[in-house]
Amino acid sequence: MKKIRVLIVDDSMLFQEFLVRAINSDPEIEVVGTAKDPFEAKDAIMKFKPDVMTLDVEMPRMNGIEFLRQLLPQYKLPVVMVSSLNEVVFDALSVGAVDFVTKPTALTAQNIEEFVRTELAAKIKAAAHSKLTIGTRANTAAISQKMASANTAKARNSKIRVIAIGASTGGTEAILSVLSQLSPDVPGIVVTQHMPPGFTTMYAKRLNTKCSLNVKEAETGDIILPGRVLLAPGSKQMTVYKDSDSLFKVKCFQGAKVSGHCPSVDVLFNSVAENVKSNAIGVILTGMGADGATGLLLMRTKGAETIGQNEESCVVYGMPKVAYQTGAVKYQLPLNAIPKKIYQLLDASKK
Repeated sequence: MKKIRVLIVDDSMLFQEFLVRAINSDPEIEVVGTAKDPFEAKDAIMKFKPDVMTLDVEMPRMNGIEFLRQLLPQYKLPVVMVSSLNEVVFDALSVGAVDFVTKPTALTAQNIEEFVRTELAAKIKAAAHSKLTIGTRANTAAISQKMASANTAKARNSKIRVIAIGASTGGTEAILSVLSQLSPDVPGIVVTQHMPPGFTTMYAKRLNTKCSLNVKEAETGDIILPGRVLLAPGSKQMTVYKDSDSLFKVKCFQGAKVSGHCPSVDVLFNSVAENVKSNAIGVILTGMGADGATGLLLMRTKGAETIGQNEESCVVYGMPKVAYQTGAVKYQLPLNAIPKKIYQLLDASKK
C-alpha cells in the first residue's frame, strides 16, 4: 500500500522532531520533509511533492494564512492547520485549508505521540482523500442575503419546527454557505460540527457575524426558536427534547464518544427523530466517516425530510455517502442547492 507523503511546516525544531517520529509510526503515513517557514516550505513542496502538508499558523517571516493565500492557487495541496486556540484557523479554512488540529500545550514525546494517534493522523488521512475547493469559497454574502429575503414568505406557517445539520471535515465553510442563505423566518436550527472545545465558541461568534440568523454556542435549556442557530459545544453531546410547554429545547452534557465523536451528529439526529419526528428537516454535509448516517435514517423513518450533500460539492464525501447508501437521504444535492430545497420543503409543509 502506498503511504501518504507528508510535509511538516513548523518553526519549532523540537515539535518537528517529535512530530516526525510520531507520524512515521503510523503504517499508512510517512514524513518526506520538514520546513521551518513558508519560504523553506515552498522549496520543499517542489522537491518532495507531498500528498499533504501540516502547517503552523504562527511562523516567522510569513504567517500560515498568508502562505495559504499565495500557495493554494498554484499547488492545490491539501493542508491541515496545526494551531493553538486561535480564531484565525477559520480564515485558513476559508481560503482552502482542509481541516485543523489543536497543537498540544506540552511538547513532550508522549503528548505528541498521543496527539498524532488520536487526532492528527486521521486528519492527514482525510485530507489525502479530500477534494480541494480553492476558488469556490468566495464571499457571496450579498447574493445569499438577496436569496434569503426572496424566500422569506416560504418559511412562514410551516409545520417544520426544527432543522438539524451535521458536518465534519469541510463543514465550517459548508455550514456557513447554507446558513448565510437562510432568513430569520426559518425554523430553529441545531448544528453539530466536529470541533474541539473553545473553537465552537469562536465559530458560533463568527457565524453570527456572517449571516442574518442569531447564532450561539448551545447551553442546556436553550429554546429552539425561529431564526436561531444553536451549535453543539466542543467535547459535549447535544440533544433536542420537548418540555412540558411543548417548547423544543437542547440539552448539552459530558458524554462518551458516539460514532467516534463528541459531539456526535448521530446523537443529535437520534434525539430529533424521537422528539420532533415528522416536523423536522435533517441535513448531512461534508465529512469523513459515518457519523450521522444512522441518526438521519431514523429521522427519515419517523417522517422527517432528509437532505445529503452530493459528492461533487463535498470536501470529503464520507458521512453523506454512507447516509445515502443506507437510504437515509431523500434528496441528494449540491451544496448551493440545499438552501433552496429547505425553503421548498418549508413551503410544502405549511399548516
